[in-house]
Amino acid sequence: MKKVLLVLLVLILGIGGYYWYQFGKAGKGGDDSKQQPLVLRKHSDLFNQSVATVMGSYFTMKEAFVDADTAKAKEACRRLIQLLDTIPMLELKGDTLNIYDAALSFQSSIRANAQSLLIQTDITEMRKDFGMVSENLNPFLRTINYEGEKIYWQFCPMAFGEDKGANWLSKTQEVINPYLGKNHPKYKADMLNCGEVKDSIMAK
Repeated sequence: MKKVLLVLLVLILGIGGYYWYQFGKAGKGGDDSKQQPLVLRKHSDLFNQSVATVMGSYFTMKEAFVDADTAKAKEACRRLIQLLDTIPMLELKGDTLNIYDAALSFQSSIRANAQSLLIQTDITEMRKDFGMVSENLNPFLRTINYEGEKIYWQFCPMAFGEDKGANWLSKTQEVINPYLGKNHPKYKADMLNCGEVKDSIMAK
C-alpha cells in the first residue's frame, strides 16, 4: 500500500512539474511580443464638421445660461441631442484601445444628461445637468482625438454655493460664467467672470 501511494505521489509531482515547465515557457514567450502601438487616425471632414456643429449647440446653450434664458438653453439642448447622432462614430473603429466603445459610452452619458435638462423647470437644476453634459463632453472630445478649434476647460469654485464648484467648456479663454451669469438673484452680474481656466483641448 505504501509503495502504491509513493508511486502516485511521484506521478502527481511529475505531471505537475511538466505543466509548470510548459506554461512557464509560454509565459516567458509572451514577454517578447511587442505591444501594439496606439493608433489615432485623422478624421474625415464629415466627422469633424459633425463634432463642430455639436459644439456650436453646446456653446449656444452655455451662452443662454449666462443670460439665464431657459427657453433658449432648452432649444440649444434639443439641437445638441439631435446632432449627437449625426457624428459618424463608426470611423473610430479604426483606432485602437477600444476608443470606439469609450466614445459611445461618453456620447450616451451626454445624451442622458441633456435629456434630463429638458424636463427640468428650475434653472439651477438645468445648470446642474448642463454641468454633467460638460463633464462627459470633455472626455468625449479627448477620447475621439478632437481636431477642431482650441477649447478651454474652465471652473467656478462656487457655481452652486460655497465649495460646490462646476466646470464647463468655452471657445474663448475669457471666463464668462454660465452658472452665476448676468442675472444671478444674489450676485447680479458681479460674479459673471468668476472662475479660471483649468485646461485646454486642441488638435494634436
